[in-house]
Amino acid sequence: MTVLDAFAIAPPRTDAPRAIVLRAPGSNCDRETALALELAGATAERIHVEHLVEHPNLLEASRMLVLPGGFSFGDHLGAGTLWARRIAHLQDALERYVASGRPVLGICNGFQALMKLGLLEGGALGPNESGHFECRWVWLEKPATATTPLLADIDRIALPVANGEGRFVATAPDAVARLTGGGMVALQYVDANGPTAAYPANPNGSEGAVAAISNRAGNVLGIMPHPERNVLPGQAPQGREDGAGLTIFRNLVRMAGAS
Repeated sequence: MTVLDAFAIAPPRTDAPRAIVLRAPGSNCDRETALALELAGATAERIHVEHLVEHPNLLEASRMLVLPGGFSFGDHLGAGTLWARRIAHLQDALERYVASGRPVLGICNGFQALMKLGLLEGGALGPNESGHFECRWVWLEKPATATTPLLADIDRIALPVANGEGRFVATAPDAVARLTGGGMVALQYVDANGPTAAYPANPNGSEGAVAAISNRAGNVLGIMPHPERNVLPGQAPQGREDGAGLTIFRNLVRMAGAS
Protein backbone atom coordinates (compact mmCIF):
# COMPACT_ATOMS: atom_id res chain seq x y z
CA MET A 1 0.00 0.00 0.00
CA THR A 2 1.36 3.42 -0.96
CA VAL A 3 0.99 6.65 0.97
CA LEU A 4 -1.71 7.70 -1.47
CA ASP A 5 -3.66 4.44 -0.95
CA ALA A 6 -3.67 5.07 2.78
CA PHE A 7 -5.28 8.46 2.33
CA ALA A 8 -7.49 7.51 -0.66
CA ILE A 9 -6.02 10.28 -2.81
CA ALA A 10 -5.71 9.96 -6.58
CA PRO A 11 -2.12 9.27 -7.72
CA PRO A 12 -0.15 12.03 -9.44
CA ARG A 13 0.33 12.30 -13.19
CA THR A 14 2.83 9.94 -14.76
CA ASP A 15 4.84 12.96 -15.93
CA ALA A 16 5.03 14.45 -12.42
CA PRO A 17 8.56 15.43 -11.33
CA ARG A 18 10.28 12.76 -9.27
CA ALA A 19 11.18 13.49 -5.67
CA ILE A 20 13.45 11.51 -3.35
CA VAL A 21 12.49 11.49 0.31
CA LEU A 22 15.66 10.29 1.96
CA ARG A 23 15.30 8.22 5.10
CA ALA A 24 17.55 6.61 7.67
CA PRO A 25 17.16 4.47 10.80
CA GLY A 26 15.11 6.65 13.15
CA SER A 27 13.52 8.88 10.51
CA ASN A 28 9.83 9.08 11.31
CA CYS A 29 8.37 11.80 9.07
CA ASP A 30 9.15 10.32 5.65
CA ARG A 31 5.61 9.06 4.96
CA GLU A 32 3.96 12.39 5.77
CA THR A 33 6.59 14.16 3.68
CA ALA A 34 5.98 11.85 0.72
CA LEU A 35 2.25 12.50 1.04
CA ALA A 36 2.80 16.27 1.04
CA LEU A 37 4.92 16.02 -2.10
CA GLU A 38 2.32 13.92 -3.86
CA LEU A 39 -0.43 16.34 -2.87
CA ALA A 40 1.75 19.08 -4.38
CA GLY A 41 2.04 17.23 -7.70
CA ALA A 42 5.25 15.22 -7.41
CA THR A 43 5.96 11.51 -7.58
CA ALA A 44 7.66 10.77 -4.27
CA GLU A 45 9.90 7.80 -3.54
CA ARG A 46 11.19 7.03 -0.05
CA ILE A 47 14.78 5.84 -0.35
CA HIS A 48 17.05 4.61 2.43
CA VAL A 49 20.35 6.49 2.69
CA GLU A 50 22.36 3.27 2.33
CA HIS A 51 20.54 2.43 -0.90
CA LEU A 52 21.27 5.89 -2.29
CA VAL A 53 24.94 5.62 -1.34
CA GLU A 54 25.10 2.32 -3.25
CA HIS A 55 23.14 3.72 -6.22
CA PRO A 56 24.02 7.43 -6.57
CA ASN A 57 22.52 7.47 -10.08
CA LEU A 58 19.12 7.59 -8.36
CA LEU A 59 19.95 11.09 -7.14
CA GLU A 60 20.78 12.31 -10.63
CA ALA A 61 17.49 10.89 -11.95
CA SER A 62 15.42 12.91 -9.46
CA ARG A 63 14.22 16.51 -9.68
CA MET A 64 14.11 17.31 -5.97
CA LEU A 65 15.50 15.94 -2.71
CA VAL A 66 13.91 16.15 0.74
CA LEU A 67 15.48 15.16 4.05
CA PRO A 68 12.56 14.72 6.48
CA GLY A 69 12.34 14.97 10.25
CA GLY A 70 12.88 12.35 12.89
CA PHE A 71 15.78 11.08 14.97
CA SER A 72 18.16 9.57 12.42
CA PHE A 73 20.53 7.04 13.96
CA GLY A 74 19.04 7.94 17.34
CA ASP A 75 20.71 11.36 17.12
CA HIS A 76 23.89 9.74 18.44
CA LEU A 77 26.84 12.16 18.42
CA GLY A 78 24.33 15.00 17.94
CA ALA A 79 21.16 15.49 15.92
CA GLY A 80 21.70 14.71 12.25
CA THR A 81 25.44 14.00 12.71
CA LEU A 82 25.59 10.34 11.66
CA TRP A 83 23.06 10.93 8.87
CA ALA A 84 25.24 13.71 7.48
CA ARG A 85 28.29 11.45 7.66
CA ARG A 86 26.54 8.80 5.59
CA ILE A 87 25.27 11.34 3.07
CA ALA A 88 28.79 12.78 2.85
CA HIS A 89 29.70 9.75 0.72
CA LEU A 90 27.61 11.52 -1.94
CA GLN A 91 29.08 14.97 -1.29
CA ASP A 92 30.39 15.56 -4.82
CA ALA A 93 27.17 14.34 -6.44
CA LEU A 94 25.11 16.37 -3.99
CA GLU A 95 27.08 19.54 -4.65
CA ARG A 96 26.60 19.06 -8.42
CA TYR A 97 22.90 18.50 -7.76
CA VAL A 98 22.62 21.80 -5.86
CA ALA A 99 24.70 23.63 -8.48
CA SER A 100 22.25 22.44 -11.16
CA GLY A 101 19.51 24.48 -9.44
CA ARG A 102 17.42 21.52 -8.33
CA PRO A 103 15.75 22.12 -4.95
CA VAL A 104 16.76 20.48 -1.67
CA LEU A 105 14.59 20.74 1.45
CA GLY A 106 15.66 19.71 4.94
CA ILE A 107 13.00 19.57 7.67
CA CYS A 108 13.98 19.47 11.36
CA ASN A 109 16.43 16.53 11.49
CA GLY A 110 17.00 17.06 7.77
CA PHE A 111 17.85 20.73 8.47
CA GLN A 112 20.37 19.58 11.06
CA ALA A 113 21.97 17.23 8.51
CA LEU A 114 22.13 19.94 5.82
CA MET A 115 23.95 22.26 8.23
CA LYS A 116 26.49 19.56 9.08
CA LEU A 117 27.00 18.82 5.37
CA GLY A 118 27.93 22.46 4.80
CA LEU A 119 25.12 23.07 2.31
CA LEU A 120 23.87 25.90 4.54
CA GLU A 121 26.11 28.46 6.19
CA GLY A 122 26.32 30.88 9.06
CA GLY A 123 25.72 28.73 12.11
CA ALA A 124 24.81 25.44 13.72
CA LEU A 125 21.79 23.91 15.42
CA GLY A 126 22.33 23.15 19.10
CA PRO A 127 20.30 22.00 22.11
CA ASN A 128 17.26 24.09 22.92
CA GLU A 129 17.92 26.90 25.36
CA SER A 130 15.14 25.52 27.59
CA GLY A 131 17.12 22.31 28.03
CA HIS A 132 14.25 20.06 26.95
CA PHE A 133 12.24 18.88 23.97
CA GLU A 134 9.87 21.55 22.60
CA CYS A 135 6.64 20.55 20.87
CA ARG A 136 4.05 23.21 19.99
CA TRP A 137 2.57 25.26 17.17
CA VAL A 138 4.52 28.39 16.32
CA TRP A 139 4.09 31.46 14.15
CA LEU A 140 6.68 32.17 11.48
CA GLU A 141 7.29 35.25 9.37
CA LYS A 142 9.37 35.66 6.22
CA PRO A 143 11.79 38.61 6.42
CA ALA A 144 11.46 41.20 3.66
CA THR A 145 15.02 40.35 2.62
CA ALA A 146 14.38 36.60 2.08
CA THR A 147 14.97 35.55 -1.51
CA THR A 148 14.31 31.80 -1.76
CA PRO A 149 11.57 30.85 -4.28
CA LEU A 150 10.71 27.93 -1.98
CA LEU A 151 8.80 30.40 0.21
CA ALA A 152 6.97 32.22 -2.60
CA ASP A 153 3.45 33.36 -1.60
CA ILE A 154 4.29 32.99 2.09
CA ASP A 155 4.53 36.01 4.38
CA ARG A 156 3.32 34.51 7.65
CA ILE A 157 2.60 30.87 8.43
CA ALA A 158 1.77 28.64 11.41
CA LEU A 159 3.46 25.24 11.71
CA PRO A 160 4.25 22.78 14.51
CA VAL A 161 7.75 22.43 15.91
CA ALA A 162 9.06 19.29 17.65
CA ASN A 163 12.75 19.09 18.50
CA GLY A 164 15.36 18.98 21.21
CA GLU A 165 18.19 20.53 19.18
CA GLY A 166 16.66 23.34 17.16
CA ARG A 167 18.46 26.38 18.50
CA PHE A 168 20.22 28.31 15.74
CA VAL A 169 23.62 29.44 17.01
CA ALA A 170 25.53 31.85 14.78
CA THR A 171 29.18 31.18 13.98
CA ALA A 172 30.14 34.86 14.38
CA PRO A 173 28.66 37.94 16.11
CA ASP A 174 27.63 39.45 12.77
CA ALA A 175 26.45 36.20 11.17
CA VAL A 176 22.70 36.74 11.60
CA ALA A 177 22.95 40.26 10.16
CA ARG A 178 25.05 38.95 7.28
CA LEU A 179 22.63 36.10 6.58
CA THR A 180 19.65 38.44 6.74
CA GLY A 181 21.29 40.98 4.46
CA GLY A 182 22.16 38.22 2.00
CA GLY A 183 18.56 36.98 1.89
CA MET A 184 19.42 33.69 3.59
CA VAL A 185 17.34 34.03 6.76
CA ALA A 186 14.18 32.53 5.31
CA LEU A 187 11.80 32.43 8.31
CA GLN A 188 11.85 33.81 11.85
CA TYR A 189 9.82 32.90 14.92
CA VAL A 190 7.26 35.56 15.81
CA ASP A 191 4.38 35.81 18.26
CA ALA A 192 0.72 36.27 17.40
CA ASN A 193 1.08 40.04 17.22
CA GLY A 194 4.46 40.64 15.63
CA PRO A 195 8.18 39.83 15.66
CA THR A 196 9.74 38.54 18.84
CA ALA A 197 12.80 36.63 19.96
CA ALA A 198 11.34 35.59 23.31
CA TYR A 199 10.48 32.11 24.59
CA PRO A 200 8.06 30.36 24.09
CA ALA A 201 7.20 31.98 20.72
CA ASN A 202 10.87 31.34 19.88
CA PRO A 203 10.76 27.75 21.18
CA ASN A 204 14.45 26.96 20.87
CA GLY A 205 16.02 30.27 21.86
CA SER A 206 17.42 30.67 18.34
CA GLU A 207 19.66 33.67 17.80
CA GLY A 208 17.88 36.23 15.65
CA ALA A 209 14.74 34.09 16.09
CA VAL A 210 15.98 32.10 13.06
CA ALA A 211 13.66 29.23 12.11
CA ALA A 212 14.78 28.57 8.52
CA ILE A 213 17.87 29.24 6.42
CA SER A 214 18.42 29.06 2.66
CA ASN A 215 21.59 28.99 0.60
CA ARG A 216 22.59 31.99 -1.48
CA ALA A 217 21.00 30.59 -4.65
CA GLY A 218 17.74 29.91 -2.81
CA ASN A 219 17.33 26.30 -3.92
CA VAL A 220 18.42 24.74 -0.60
CA LEU A 221 16.16 25.37 2.38
CA GLY A 222 16.47 24.12 5.94
CA ILE A 223 13.45 24.62 8.19
CA MET A 224 13.05 23.56 11.82
CA PRO A 225 9.21 23.48 12.05
CA HIS A 226 7.27 20.80 10.14
CA PRO A 227 5.36 21.96 7.02
CA GLU A 228 4.33 18.36 6.24
CA ARG A 229 2.18 18.39 9.38
CA ASN A 230 -0.06 21.14 8.02
CA VAL A 231 -1.05 20.07 4.51
CA LEU A 232 -4.57 18.68 5.04
CA PRO A 233 -7.89 20.06 6.30
CA GLY A 234 -8.24 19.79 10.06
CA GLN A 235 -4.54 19.66 10.87
CA ALA A 236 -4.14 23.22 12.13
CA PRO A 237 -5.55 24.45 15.46
CA GLN A 238 -8.24 27.12 15.52
CA GLY A 239 -6.99 30.50 14.40
CA ARG A 240 -4.34 29.07 12.06
CA GLU A 241 -4.70 28.33 8.36
CA ASP A 242 -5.31 24.69 7.48
CA GLY A 243 -2.99 23.24 4.86
CA ALA A 244 -0.65 26.24 4.81
CA GLY A 245 2.45 24.06 4.73
CA LEU A 246 1.44 22.65 1.34
CA THR A 247 2.54 25.93 -0.28
CA ILE A 248 6.18 25.07 0.46
CA PHE A 249 5.86 21.70 -1.27
CA ARG A 250 4.10 23.27 -4.25
CA ASN A 251 6.96 25.73 -4.53
CA LEU A 252 9.38 22.81 -4.38
CA VAL A 253 7.60 21.09 -7.27
CA ARG A 254 7.43 24.33 -9.25
CA MET A 255 11.14 24.97 -8.78
CA ALA A 256 11.97 21.38 -9.72
CA GLY A 257 10.08 21.80 -12.97
CA ALA A 258 11.93 25.01 -13.79
CA SER A 259 15.43 23.77 -12.97
